[in-house]
Amino acid sequence: MTDLNEYECEMLDTLLEAFGIPDSLTRRQILALFDQDEASAFAMVQALLREELVVVSGSYGEFELPERLILKPKGEKFLKEGGFMRRYQMEQQRQNEVGGTLAKLQQQNMRLQNEKLANQTQIINQNKALNVLKLRMYISWALILVALIIGYFIGHAGK
Repeated sequence: MTDLNEYECEMLDTLLEAFGIPDSLTRRQILALFDQDEASAFAMVQALLREELVVVSGSYGEFELPERLILKPKGEKFLKEGGFMRRYQMEQQRQNEVGGTLAKLQQQNMRLQNEKLANQTQIINQNKALNVLKLRMYISWALILVALIIGYFIGHAGK
């Protein structure tokens, strides 16, 4: 279904709606619906055949319109349920939902990346503070050691 655009969906629904009481269309009727554009008509008939909504009766050739198209009950039910346009609109809505979900995921991803960056910055700052405290501790130990050595020499010099 994803290969059909909105215009093609409308044309397919119009073609399905054109089936009358005998539930069949002749080659002439099909061509009249498409202003004698056999290529477009053929493409639309192929789409209906692919969806198994119609059957062919009497063909001219492999790439020509059949003599008669007969609507299957499945085709009539499909049309009553909204046809190709309903399917197209539902698909568009589903793509919007997926797009919305994608946008939410991108926002969440950006928020998590910012949070990660903030945490990394905090870790760097805390490591710097830790290094400063370690340096102060080493200086304190060094001063205590120097004071002990000076005290030792002063104590021995007085004897």
